[in-house]
Amino acid sequence: MALKLLMMGSDDFGVPTFRAICESRHEVVGLVTQPDRSGRGHHRHRNPMKQWAVQKGLPVFQPEKINTEDSIERLRAFGADLFVVAAYGQILSPQVIGIPPLGVINVHASILPKYRGAAPVQYAILNGDTETGVTIFQIQPELDAGPILAVERTPIHAKETAGELESRLAELSAPLVLRVIDGLEAGTLQARPQDASQATRAPRLKKKDGLIDWSQPAVQIERHIRAMQPWPKAFTFLTRQGGQPMRLCLLEAEPVELAAVQAEIPSGRSDEEGKPQSQHHRRPGEVILATRKRVVVQTGKEGLEILRIQPEAKRVMRIEEFLCGHPLQPGDRFHSV
Repeated sequence: MALKLLMMGSDDFGVPTFRAICESRHEVVGLVTQPDRSGRGHHRHRNPMKQWAVQKGLPVFQPEKINTEDSIERLRAFGADLFVVAAYGQILSPQVIGIPPLGVINVHASILPKYRGAAPVQYAILNGDTETGVTIFQIQPELDAGPILAVERTPIHAKETAGELESRLAELSAPLVLRVIDGLEAGTLQARPQDASQATRAPRLKKKDGLIDWSQPAVQIERHIRAMQPWPKAFTFLTRQGGQPMRLCLLEAEPVELAAVQAEIPSGRSDEEGKPQSQHHRRPGEVILATRKRVVVQTGKEGLEILRIQPEAKRVMRIEEFLCGHPLQPGDRFHSV
């Protein structure tokens, strides 16, 4: 006997799961998603979940607040056996969680209890993890703390951005959700509690989190650049000698051992007070190698070669293209303020 399912989600991450349950033998009775939002210039933010629901002719419910009495009555009226949540964007109250007979399951982009919160993919990359995955769990009032129903693991690729990894995890989650739904229907699925002592947090990112700290090692900055894509993007400021600061986003970079480029790095320069500057006392963020095609920047440990860059309000470009209009020289500096 097929179950009646209500989908709850608001962005691209939930689309593969939504598509999978719509194409399954179960009945999808509707979509709950965030209200339409107007952005800068009064354009509508794209809601891929809503677009898919409209294409399928499914009812769409977009409450400003999901936990009001009116919203709860509307959710009951769907008559769903199970709610399926994937990146919905609102916290569900105990009253909402108690509506469907089989409860509420959530698709989470980490191996719980690691990285509870809104940005698990970004924190996995920031921390240099080599593996992550998708967890399907039963929602309880505490954030991402409910019993685990299923886990699927996958390696994190060396050059993968947060956006690329999240897309892979979204596709990985779809067949896993179907197996969980079938198991819940059959009563054969046993949930296991999370070990709260192993829990770590992955709070929602803010725009300021994209700011690059050049005192960090090159390896960490490269992770930061990948973790901040597609939002908020890793950004910094560049001041060329005699020029004004320029805001830039960095889209791709590569750590380099300074010993490997030592022969190309100019020596014998002076600091701001005219004193000879040792290679060991270059400031983090300082350009130490600049040619028509390459830029290497000093970090807290080793160098970082910039490969792709985006000036403010301009398109993304390869570094050699950027250098055609903005030639750099040793002593120019990337910085945080």
